Amino acid sequence: MKSDELFAKAQKHLIGGVGAGGRFHPLFGHAVYFARGFGSRLWDVDGKEYIDFFTGSGANFLGHNHPAIREAIQRALEVGIICNGETEYHSQLADLVSEAVPCAEKIRFANSGTEATMGAIRIARSYTRKPRILKFEGHFHGMLDYLWYNCSAGVGDIQEDGTVTPLPDSQGMPHALADLIVVVPFNDLNAFERAVQVHKDELAAVIMEPISYNQGCIPSDPAFLREVRRICTECGIVLIFDEVLSGFRMCRGGGQEYYGVTPDLCTLAKGLGGGVPIAAVCGSTEVMSVLNPAGHTVMSGTYTGHLTAVMGAIACQKEIAKAGFYEHINRLADRLYKGIADGLRITGVPGIVQGIGARFGLYLGVTEPVTNYRQAVRTDREMEIRFLRGCLDRGLYFHDYGRTMHHGFSSQHSLSDIGEALNIIEDALRGL
Repeated sequence: MKSDELFAKAQKHLIGGVGAGGRFHPLFGHAVYFARGFGSRLWDVDGKEYIDFFTGSGANFLGHNHPAIREAIQRALEVGIICNGETEYHSQLADLVSEAVPCAEKIRFANSGTEATMGAIRIARSYTRKPRILKFEGHFHGMLDYLWYNCSAGVGDIQEDGTVTPLPDSQGMPHALADLIVVVPFNDLNAFERAVQVHKDELAAVIMEPISYNQGCIPSDPAFLREVRRICTECGIVLIFDEVLSGFRMCRGGGQEYYGVTPDLCTLAKGLGGGVPIAAVCGSTEVMSVLNPAGHTVMSGTYTGHLTAVMGAIACQKEIAKAGFYEHINRLADRLYKGIADGLRITGVPGIVQGIGARFGLYLGVTEPVTNYRQAVRTDREMEIRFLRGCLDRGLYFHDYGRTMHHGFSSQHSLSDIGEALNIIEDALRGL
C-alpha cells in the first residue's frame, strides 16, 4: 500500500514519520497520509474515502476546500503574500471579530492557539503585576510550558486548599514552572473558592475552556461559571476564556455568548479562520492596552497576521455570519447526538454522548453525565479502540488521541452525511 511506502520514506528525516506528533494515528501505527479533502470528505493515498469527523482537530470548521476561503487565498496571492506588514484587511477582520465576540473590544492577532494563550498570559501578568495562573484540571491551553499541566498526565492528588498537584504533560518542562500554576478541579465551586482565598494575592489570571471540547465535550455548569466571573472581578483577577475550540462552534459569539458570561480576555483560533493558520487574543480595552506600542508588553511576530491567513479568516467570518448558518449546524448536531444516543441504547453498549454545536465527546464505558476530568478518564480504553477501528474500517474518520474521544463535523456536512455516519456508528457499536 502506498501509505506504508510513504511511512517508510518519511521516517528517514521525520520523527515517527510525521511533521507533528499529534498526526501519528496509534491504531494504524503511522499517520494517515491524505491525498485530498473536499467538503465533508477525506481521501487517503490508497484511495479510501472517509466521512470526516476529525476536521483538523476542529480547524476545518467550514470543511475542506471551501470555495470562499479558496477564493480569498487566491486574492491574497494576487496582492502579494505580504508578510509582517499591515493592510486594510487586518482591520476588516478585527471589525468582524469584534462584532461577533462579546469581550473583543481590542484584538491582537497570532499564528496559533498556543501562541495566543502565551500572549494572553503575558497580558494578564502585565496588567495585574502578579505571577501565578489558576487553571482547571483537564483543560488544554496549548503546548506552552506555563500551562501544559494536568491534561493527560493522570489524576493528581487533591490538597487541603482545594488544589490538585500539578502534573506536567510533557517531559522537558522545568520543575520551577509548576510553582507558577494553581490547578483546581473543574465545575467544583467549593475547591475554586478555597484555592482563590489562599492564592488570590498572587493570581494574575484564571484561564478556562468555557466548554471543554478538549476532553470531548464537558460544559461549564452555568452557576459555576457565573461565580467564577464574580469572584475574579471581586479579587482583581483577569478571567481568560480559552475559546480556541469553543469559539464560533455553536454560535457566533462562542462560549461567552452561549453562557452570557463575558471574560476579560479570550483566545481564538480554529474556528476563526476555518483552516487557515491564524489566532487572536481579544479583550477589554483596559486590559489589552498594556500591549505595545500603546504599552510595554510585547506581542508581535514576523508571521503574525499573515495576509493569506487574514483574508482566509475574513471569508470564514463572513460565511458564519450568513443567515441560517447556525441553524444548519444545530440541525446536524441534534440529528447526530440523538442518533448516537439511540445507537448506544439499541446496542446496549454502555456509553454517553455529549455535544454542543459542531463538536462532541463519546465516552464509552461511562453512563453518567461527564462533568470533569476525573470522570472523563474512566472511559473503557479497549472499547474505544475497537469502536474506532470499526468506524475507520467502514469509512468514518475519527482521530485517535490516545484517550478521551473528541470529534466534530463541519458546515459542509449534510444530513445525508450524518445519516451515513450514524449507520456506520451503529454497526461499529454492534461489533462491540
